[in-house]
Amino acid sequence: MDFAFDARTEELRVKLLAFMDEHVYPAEAVAEEQRDGLASPWETVPVVEELKAEARRQGLWNLFLPDSEYGAGLTNLQYAPLAEIMGRSPQLAPTATNCAAPDTGNMEVLTQFGDERQRKQWLEPLLAGEIRSAFAMTEPEVASSDATNITTHIRRDGDEYVVTGRKWYISGAMNPDCKIFIVMGKTDPDGDDIRRQQSMVLVPRDTPGVTVKRAMRVFGYEDHSHGGHAEVIFDDARVPASNLIGEEGGGFAIAQARLGPGRIHHCMRLIGMAERAIELMCRRAASRTAFGKALAQQGVVHNWIADARVTVEQLRLLVLKTAWLMDTVGNKGAHTEIQSIKIATPRAVVDILDRAIQLHGAGGVSQDFPLAELYAGARTLMIADGPDEVHQRSLARRELKKYL
Repeated sequence: MDFAFDARTEELRVKLLAFMDEHVYPAEAVAEEQRDGLASPWETVPVVEELKAEARRQGLWNLFLPDSEYGAGLTNLQYAPLAEIMGRSPQLAPTATNCAAPDTGNMEVLTQFGDERQRKQWLEPLLAGEIRSAFAMTEPEVASSDATNITTHIRRDGDEYVVTGRKWYISGAMNPDCKIFIVMGKTDPDGDDIRRQQSMVLVPRDTPGVTVKRAMRVFGYEDHSHGGHAEVIFDDARVPASNLIGEEGGGFAIAQARLGPGRIHHCMRLIGMAERAIELMCRRAASRTAFGKALAQQGVVHNWIADARVTVEQLRLLVLKTAWLMDTVGNKGAHTEIQSIKIATPRAVVDILDRAIQLHGAGGVSQDFPLAELYAGARTLMIADGPDEVHQRSLARRELKKYL
């Protein structure tokens, strides 16, 4: 395993670091000010459009997509350090570079499983950053950690599918630029194979019967970067049968294909969040005095910073190993490592952010520093894309299988 940056990765790293320093970090405060003046909190603030134009001009666009026809053609190993850099400003940087969830996963689904018409109608405007999208899987009435539980019904009626169900925490759905939902539901609820009961269909937002009912907060935050999270009702929403993605019964497999890259992308960005936290901890410790000594001279602060650095270095190596395996043996071959980073990274980054908040005192839980919002995002990732316990269960079973 060789994790040294190749020439292309290093070139993009240098450009992206400069882009962050010159454009993204200064835009964080501007975005907050502009949001106060919007008619709706879910509209895209003007500075984001400016960042997108600049990122595209510099070639920092669609870096996440390994398909060279549609994206940058980077491997997971090449993309990992770039996603880490974006993670330092998760509210702006991923959107500015068109590398933000849930659009990234949806673009990957359309690239891999969409037909020519679907790609033309929905993938191309997503790649251009002209529209946003949402992925509708999670439901409030069932334990969605087990995706076979979903109850949304997708019924074939002649040349149409009729979608009926209730979804929530549908990321991106509050953004008025969100024009398309990828909806997972059951086309064969009584089928013998519980992993072949589900399918995915494309449902345009303006389809009669689709209602974006309300915004769902995350620890009190509205999470503007993703276009919010919504409860969405599908009440006999009719779409053409040609809106089916792949084949009937293929929804579960498509979901698994989508979530693998999504999980490592989240972990890459989480490491960037941890790096931002360490930087803020060090700056705070160097600038504050308590009980006659600088915080930077306090032993407990030394421990927090040292432990954070060791943890980040360990996590980064595991994420890079996972990226390398995904590139060399595929997602199935990297299953253990994908689950390992999904368990380890959010948990460890939450702890680092917690220490950073503690070091900042009241400022740590305020809106004057990004730490509280970073904490909310990191803590949520212990649930999103499969809760830790599901991954622990699967990982333990695979380990035990060697001995049973």
